[in-house]
Amino acid sequence: MTVYVIVQLKMTDRAAYDRYQARFFDVFRKFSGRLLSAYEQPAVLEGTWDRDKLVLMSFPDEAAFRAWSESPEYVEISSDRKAGAQGIVLLAKGFAP
Repeated sequence: MTVYVIVQLKMTDRAAYDRYQARFFDVFRKFSGRLLSAYEQPAVLEGTWDRDKLVLMSFPDEAAFRAWSESPEYVEISSDRKAGAQGIVLLAKGFAP
């Protein structure tokens, strides 16, 4: 079942985050994920939002997501993401009627 990863970021060190971002696709393209959105100006339609960026990804299933997120290559670059931004990361399963 498709899973979606929703990431909400608040930048704390833009240089560190930019290092992560520069290396992201080299790692991401090796796995079965799809980057659906990476946007720094989402429209807040209701409520308040104190973040700077929204990222939305999909993977064929949770195993594919974990293969990417736990891979040595991603773990290495994610240190710059964690140094550069406070993140809320959510994993949601797709809907199967």
